[in-house]
Amino acid sequence: MTASLVLCAHGTRDPLGRETVRAVVAAVAVRLPEATVLEAYVDVHGPELAEVVAGLPVGERVSGVVVPLLLAGGYHVHVDIAQAVAGRPDVLATPALGPDDRLVEVVLDRLRASGAEQGCAVVLAPAGSSDARAQADSTVVAERLAQRWGGPVTVGYAAGPVPSVADAVRTARAEPGGGPVAVASYLLAPGFFQRRLEESGADVVTGPLAPDDRIVEVVVERYRAALDRAVQDTAGPAV
Repeated sequence: MTASLVLCAHGTRDPLGRETVRAVVAAVAVRLPEATVLEAYVDVHGPELAEVVAGLPVGERVSGVVVPLLLAGGYHVHVDIAQAVAGRPDVLATPALGPDDRLVEVVLDRLRASGAEQGCAVVLAPAGSSDARAQADSTVVAERLAQRWGGPVTVGYAAGPVPSVADAVRTARAEPGGGPVAVASYLLAPGFFQRRLEESGADVVTGPLAPDDRIVEVVVERYRAALDRAVQDTAGPAV
């Protein structure tokens, strides 16, 4: 079974951020030559997700799969994307990209490449969401990162909930025996939020996660898993 793949990102006014997202879309298209790969956004600019979903041909089985290019499952996943596919039983939506150990690996690689001192205090910095489910996803990633990093890892947000990334950096630095503090970007692409991290006062700030082949792997896995579930549901329970 094949179906169109709609990659749904947040959206950004930053030209480099848009270019980065489109690079992920292009890389996914290379990995899935059998599928039509489309881009869509839930905020800032188009093409809007609802319009892209409405433009998919109506199929008897599965005509499309929406994979969020979002690192945590918050409002955009559980409300915006869910509403966009609600009237289309032939269009499936997958979970967000994280938590996933491959994303933790990308964060670790970014820390090492940035020159962060192994075991130093790290602030994992997502964009921020008022949705408790997104915050929980980010906390899981921070816990997994701490297990691999060998030092304290806390969460600080670029915007929205507390603590802010700047406050989290100050708190980490004030800890007894506190040394250098690194901010690990948990953002997909450059833009406004990444600049917030760079202004946080940390000794080291890593770059966003994309581009990276492991992100493409997670997207492809989400797409194929959705199709596999659809096939199993159609086949019905084994006798």
